[in-house]
Amino acid sequence: MKKTENLSDLSEGIYDASTLGKPKMLILGVQHLFAMFGATVLVPILTGLDISTTLLFAGLGTLLFHLLTKGKIPAFLGSSFAFLAGYAAVADRDPALLPYACLAVAVSGILYVVLAALIRGFGIRKVMRFFPPIVTGPVIISIGLTLSSSAIGNCSSNWLIASVAILIVIVANMWGRGMVKIIPILLGVVGSYLLALAIDPATRQSVATAFGEAAWIGFPVHFEATVFGLFAGEVDTGLIISAIVTIVPLAIATMVEHIGDICAISSTCKRNYVETPGLHRSLLGDGVATALAALFGAPANTTYGENTGVLALSRVYDPKVIRIAAVFAVLLSFFPKFAALISAMPAATIGGVSLILYGMISAIGVRNIVENKVDFSNTRNVIIAALILVLAIGISYSGNIQIGIISLSGLAVASVVGILLNAVLPGNNYEFGKDEQGDTAVNFKV
Repeated sequence: MKKTENLSDLSEGIYDASTLGKPKMLILGVQHLFAMFGATVLVPILTGLDISTTLLFAGLGTLLFHLLTKGKIPAFLGSSFAFLAGYAAVADRDPALLPYACLAVAVSGILYVVLAALIRGFGIRKVMRFFPPIVTGPVIISIGLTLSSSAIGNCSSNWLIASVAILIVIVANMWGRGMVKIIPILLGVVGSYLLALAIDPATRQSVATAFGEAAWIGFPVHFEATVFGLFAGEVDTGLIISAIVTIVPLAIATMVEHIGDICAISSTCKRNYVETPGLHRSLLGDGVATALAALFGAPANTTYGENTGVLALSRVYDPKVIRIAAVFAVLLSFFPKFAALISAMPAATIGGVSLILYGMISAIGVRNIVENKVDFSNTRNVIIAALILVLAIGISYSGNIQIGIISLSGLAVASVVGILLNAVLPGNNYEFGKDEQGDTAVNFKV
């Protein structure tokens, strides 16, 4: 078979990367690994989940997704940011409670399976009528705003280091070219981390200690941090119920996000993946991967927009390249020293990067509303958006609502109220698929 050497000449794109030869396929796989890497490892840093476990199930989840979608969609599954507020509400800075949050995320994965079955049975337009932009947009806005205080708290530990992280992300994202533009989060983390090592003796000591104590090779799954480990001991039933009620509604945003991602990948690759292999298959793959990851103590998975950017840049649309990146992620998870370097990252670095990330989550929620042309002269829409925003943010800052043994976060209450109001108030004329630009404007990853 004749091999192609010049990617820049391929205006139609490459659907079979084997024509490039194995070395180039490996390089392309590494590129996808780095594209997802910065955001994927940031989630365990922010939540307290294990980095090695996260990398393992990002890789395994991607491979499982490809299996369930017949290997046709070039999508990578990384850590979802949509559940950050849920982890914070349940664990409340107590790592011992993280398995409860993971159990709730696993239940959220089942919700994907239910939606996949509904779409298969009734069609996407009828199902998406319950999740219009007037509901999902304000929910996404609220996710970013409720997380903002934690970003400011981390930045306050060293504003110089945080500011450098922010500046690098902005410059890379605005004026970078090629890979620089695709991995602004990773560059911001690395740049500010190196500055902290150069000017802060405490950071150098922390890194030296963490790296020295970590083994070179280790198993990435820790039983005590899994849901199985949770049920091996005494379980708080009330906390389980509270966690499920708090976190499961967040899956509404991630499922709509998933639909937008698949539409975006379809547009990039000039293939209708919504129809073949079908949105029901991609939702099934995402949901099963999320449930599996959560059961073993890893964050929820989600299709990654960063990797869609790589597809557009390289014009290599072969899913085999994505699977190569997934294998690399699995291999990295077995090196604890690598995870130690990440876990020793300064709080200010995390704060600087997350400050932009959380702001962009809210900004994309606004974009979702704008690009779907939501009519705010309509009293119905104003009421729904107003209650979602006020409930989510107000309850978040005043404390969860306690009903018996159940604790409800602001996001949980806001999501449920928004869905119910949209269902009962007259005037729900949203039709998915009518505005292609608006329907794909639901991906809130940098």
